[in-house]
Parts: sequence; C-alpha cells; structure tokens
Amino acid sequence: MTQNNKKVCTISYGCQMSERDAETLTAISAQNGYLRTEIAEDADLIIINTCCVRESAENKIIGKIGQLKTLKKKKPSLIIAVAGCMVQQPGILEKMQKKAPHIDIWTGTFDYSKFEMLLKSTESGKKASLVSTEAEECSEVVPLAEKGKLRASVNIVYGCDNYCAYCIVPYVRGQERSRPLNVIVDEIKDLVDYGCREVTLLGQNVNSYGKKDKFSYDFSDLLQEVDRIDGLARIRFMTSHPKDLSDKLIAAVAAGRHICEHFHFPLQAGSNKILQAMNRNYTREYYLQRVKRILAEIPDARLTTDIIVGFPGETEEDFNLTLDMVRTVPFSQAYTFMFSKRSGTAAAEFQDQVPLDVKKYRLQKLMEVQNARNLAWRQKMIDQNYEILVEGTSKTDPKHLSGRTRGNEIVIFKGTEDMIGSLVNVKITSANSWTLFGGIL
Repeated sequence: MTQNNKKVCTISYGCQMSERDAETLTAISAQNGYLRTEIAEDADLIIINTCCVRESAENKIIGKIGQLKTLKKKKPSLIIAVAGCMVQQPGILEKMQKKAPHIDIWTGTFDYSKFEMLLKSTESGKKASLVSTEAEECSEVVPLAEKGKLRASVNIVYGCDNYCAYCIVPYVRGQERSRPLNVIVDEIKDLVDYGCREVTLLGQNVNSYGKKDKFSYDFSDLLQEVDRIDGLARIRFMTSHPKDLSDKLIAAVAAGRHICEHFHFPLQAGSNKILQAMNRNYTREYYLQRVKRILAEIPDARLTTDIIVGFPGETEEDFNLTLDMVRTVPFSQAYTFMFSKRSGTAAAEFQDQVPLDVKKYRLQKLMEVQNARNLAWRQKMIDQNYEILVEGTSKTDPKHLSGRTRGNEIVIFKGTEDMIGSLVNVKITSANSWTLFGGIL
C-alpha cells in the first residue's frame, strides 16, 4: 500500500473542544499520508477521541472500542488510536490497556503535539502510549486543524481553573492557559484563505481569556480584532462563564459586524444553595442581572444554556427554583443533563446523592418546560426574515439546504448546492421545538 491511498476515520465524542482536538489529530494524520474517510471499514487508521464528562459518554466509548476488536481481527494492519479526556484520567489508562489490547496508540489531551511520533512508531510495528500528567505551556500543535471547512473552531484558552464541583475538565485538560492574540488571528486568517466563513472561538471560559497570563488585552479586544479579518461572515464563541461576563464584552458583541448575537450562558441551577455547592461563584440574582444587561444592549440576543438536575442535595424546592429561572429567562434552547458522578471531582464524594428515579423525573419535567419554550420562541420567528449562512444539505432531508441564523437557530429551506457557503435571506414559514423552516426571498 502506497503512502497516498491510506485512509483515516476519526470518531469524536463530547464537546466542541473534543471535536476540535479530533480535527487536529486528523490533520496530523493527513500530513502523514492518510486521507479522511467516514467509513471505519475502509480505514487504515481509526482515531477515537474520547470524552469523560458523563458516564453515558464513557459507556458509548467503551462499547465502540470493543466493537473495533472484530474489525482489527479482519484487518490486522489496521492502526487504532484512542486519545483524549477519558485516557487522561488518573488510573484509567492501565485499566483500558488490559481490557483492550487490540488498541495500538494511547494518548491524552496534553500530548497531541507528539501524535505524529506515536503514529510513526506504530507504523513500524510497535504499540505506543504517551499520557503526560501536566500540560506544557501553550505549545502550538501544527497543523492546528483541518483546512477547507466552511465552519471551523479555534481554541483561544486551554484548560480551566474554575473547579466546578461536578466537572472533570480541570483534571483532564489542566490549568487555564491562553494563546496569544496574534497567533489566534494568524490561524483564523489561514483558515479563511482555505474557505472558512464562520469561526467559533473556544474555551472552557472564554470570558477569562488572557487574565491569568496577564495579557495587555482581553477577550473583548480579541473579538474586535477577529472581527476585522476580511472574508469572515460569522464569529461565534463559547463558553461564557456568567461570573466573568463583562459590560465591555457585551458592548463588543453589540458593536461587532460579524460577531453573532448569541451567548451560550450556562446557568446549571436556579437555586443559590445548589450554585454555591457547585462552586459556580455567582447567584441567581447576579445571573438575572447579567441577562438584563445583555438584552438591554442587544434586544435580539439569543441565550442558550446548560442545566444540571439532581445535583447532590437538590430538593424539590431547589428544582422548582431552576424551573422558575427557565420560565423567566428567554432561553432559545437549553442543554439539560442529569448529574453524573465523576471520580476525582468534589461532588462525587458528596453524601446527599439524589436517587436516579428522582433525577429522571426532574429531567423529564425540565425538558417539557424548555421544549415548550423552544417552540414558543421559534413560532414568534414565523413570517420574519433572517440572514442565513448556508452550511450544506439537510441531514434529515437531502433535497433541502440547511443553515443557521446569527442566533444559531437551524433553518431548513429549498435551494441549490451552489448556495453553500453564501449568505441568503430566508423567510420563516413554520417551526418546531428545534428547527425552523422557510423559503429564500
């Protein structure tokens, strides 16, 4: 087999940060002669980029690793790599290696810059494993991401220093460290040269960008600089921690030409008692004050959020306070989860765990309330016109196109494939809880 017809299939689990890491690993593979394929059976290299934020994700990953054993038997030359957050957890690597001896490469979140070395070692017939316990300073991994994509994500902050009681991220991604502004801008310019029209700036807490590193500029300044890049149609960012959302940032979004009026603004809980136990460092009153400020400056702003039900110690009264926040704040969408114990986090050791049946009930109730809110929000958009960035054909109906408003709502409409990558005006004609439907004007 020649260098030019090898193929890589990358399977990613988890958040946008994990997806971004998977792109980096795919791009490194491409530099070493592997062309991307979506079909695992056709691949010579399969990369599984893992997540450990919730138990459900871990179970899916373990199942997928087990399934690949059969494929490895059929194709002994196949190289299988497992990377990411799940591998980075203390003590997990040794257990996984014993359960899955058919895996050729193991590597954690701190060692993507070494992936090419690991791959070459495995190509020569050796198994490879590298999981460092500490992150280096913001060492740049080249290539940074796959080029040629319409929409791209760019890391601006690695790691996290917040240590929310439920969250494993600081333990598997390290302490917070920010990338210099000029490096980020250069990367985005490079992506734009290869056809990127929308960029999402990523960080566990983008609002704290540059603070720990004592940069002379902050996230607002970075946004304004990115907004000046020719060729970009849309700029998004996530995630915004409420405790660090400044008036300056809100003003920067309001004034931006290409900065989307969308704040992913995790609430997590509506009870001050639970927020304190979570170590979120804000109150419901402060959260509402920040929402009021956003909507005063940007009346058409879209707010999306994350909410956890069943956190240890959550009473029915606490849960009702969360429902009250959902009914009060005009969230256009909410990502809702049951609390999941993560070994190594503070909340995993809390004594007053909520029973599973109670968590399931509360999650269902929360989803019912928010889904009704989603539908009401989208129905208000009917008969209105919106600028849509055409992303491609619809996944559910290939005869139609799909795109997003600046507020990140998905819109399905008729059109031709030559419109992909362009901005079009669409009139909304109908809606459900998750999707808008319309026609091009």
